[in-house]
Amino acid sequence: MLKPESMYKVAFEPEAQKEFLKLDSTAQQLVSQKIIDLKKGHFANDKALKGKHKGKFRKRAGNYRIIYLRENNLLVITIVRVAHRKKVY
Repeated sequence: MLKPESMYKVAFEPEAQKEFLKLDSTAQQLVSQKIIDLKKGHFANDKALKGKHKGKFRKRAGNYRIIYLRENNLLVITIVRVAHRKKVY
């Protein structure tokens, strides 16, 4: 369990950053809030993915999904995708 003062570092893969920047401002605000939750270590309702995405997790942000990798020992989260739920996988 992380200490409350522990924060994760969040990094975007270049393609995920492009996807994020293409979102409208309302969607960007929602996704940003969820990324802040990730930084704080809030993973409670996130789903571990299976198949070719094994090892990655999904966080819901309205109709969008944030696909990320979590490295507990390093406190690093890499945002892999930010896309509409119909297109994210």
